[in-house]
Amino acid sequence: MHNVSIRQEIVDRVIARRGRVHWFDSLDPARTAVVVIDMQNTFCAPGGPAEVPTSRGITAGIDRLNHAARERGMPVIWVLHANTHWRGRSDWELFFNHVVADEVKARTIESLAAGRQDVWSELHTEPADLVVFKNRYSALISGASNLERVLRNLGVDTVLIAGTKTNVCCEATARDAMMLDFKVVMVSDCCAALSDDEHRATLETFIQQFGDVMTADEVIACLDRGRSDT
Repeated sequence: MHNVSIRQEIVDRVIARRGRVHWFDSLDPARTAVVVIDMQNTFCAPGGPAEVPTSRGITAGIDRLNHAARERGMPVIWVLHANTHWRGRSDWELFFNHVVADEVKARTIESLAAGRQDVWSELHTEPADLVVFKNRYSALISGASNLERVLRNLGVDTVLIAGTKTNVCCEATARDAMMLDFKVVMVSDCCAALSDDEHRATLETFIQQFGDVMTADEVIACLDRGRSDT
């Protein structure tokens, strides 16, 4: 888990702009879902082609957050990355030809193959949990997945973002959620990046412009306040 927090100068800037740090004082459990991004072998397994070592350090926090969500009747949605390939071509040629180095391209293609993705084995899942597959960084960009439809049909207007990487797929999905008028909270101790600096940079940008940033404990307290308000 990352041992960093939002810098005081950013906190001061936020307070000067809107008079307080957090966007939300309470969260309604009946309209909130946990969305866990990319916690799968490609990113979590030691030696994986896109390994994020710190992702293994957030599993206990994610399990705790999900347990609290399930106790409050909230959906837990696992968003996993998968790409299809046919005759040497993929559904995301730009990524595989320009972002992934040649020496790890084959391993990455294999590890992200559609039909082979499961939640990282060290995380606890329940039969009632939902699984959504995406083929872009953001699960909410047009054509990437059915996540928006799932959320709308569940009556969800608030999403709690956890997973990896903080500054790539978590951030991309969280930003698009805000653009689609969802309330968004990035759960800081349930997200992981490749470095403390990248993790903190996303959180600092996010709390200023896109949504809230809270720890799992803060989220749970907000959910309880929202439950008592109804």
